[in-house]
Amino acid sequence: MRSLRFAAAPIAAATAAGLLLAGCGSDTKDDNKDKTKDAGAAASNGTGSAPAAAPSTITVLAAASLTGAFNEMSTVYTKGHKNQTVKFSFAGSQELAAQVKQGAPADAIATADTKTMDGLTAQVNQPQVFAKNKLAIVVPPGNPKNIATLADLAKSDLTVVLAGPTVPVGRYARDALAKAGVTVKPKSEEADVKAVVTRVRMGEADAGIVYTTDIAAAGNAVAAVDIPDAANVVASYPVAVIKDSKKQDAANAFAQWLLTPEAQEVLKKYGFAAP
Repeated sequence: MRSLRFAAAPIAAATAAGLLLAGCGSDTKDDNKDKTKDAGAAASNGTGSAPAAAPSTITVLAAASLTGAFNEMSTVYTKGHKNQTVKFSFAGSQELAAQVKQGAPADAIATADTKTMDGLTAQVNQPQVFAKNKLAIVVPPGNPKNIATLADLAKSDLTVVLAGPTVPVGRYARDALAKAGVTVKPKSEEADVKAVVTRVRMGEADAGIVYTTDIAAAGNAVAAVDIPDAANVVASYPVAVIKDSKKQDAANAFAQWLLTPEAQEVLKKYGFAAP
């Protein structure tokens, strides 16, 4: 009888220990569930550290006249859109349109006229105008040839350069000259508006017709002669997302942002008018 009593004690102790361990295991599982639940809730409401969104970079093809404004916009946009970066490729709108038609890897395009954009109906989504611009005559500092009107550009002793007729600013310039009844034979036809300004700035031309914003961007290197509203032309700048882009959401977000007060303030700083 003594041996049976002593044998039962170890068995009872083992049973009690097993129950205690089982209880601890249940508590541990519940604790883990609670921790997982809490972590999920924290991530969803922003109080915990959830995985950051993957960085995304979009490429925007942009008219040369947008260079200054868009370069600053890149910094402004990135500050308000974490992990989002915008890279720009600047050129004449007609050249950019050709790149899109050839399948160049880009996500959006911003041109200096609606006509060029209209030619991309099959390649882009619905465009929207985000800025406007006007023309002016660009001359060297001090206006040494005393140019005062568009009619002066027809003088035989002047060297005048214009952008090519397929370049938006070149087409606008010809429209303005036609309104004024003036015929000009340019010494050269440039690929974009920046090239026209450069010709005048380098002393290779006496005058050209460009956007007011490009004269402002050149600072004291050139001067402006205003064109009256009656002969002037308003340039409209549309932006559109390219259909083949693999980053539709990011590209559309940037295109829509161009219409926000924040973006419009930057455009205004560089001389552009609201759409």
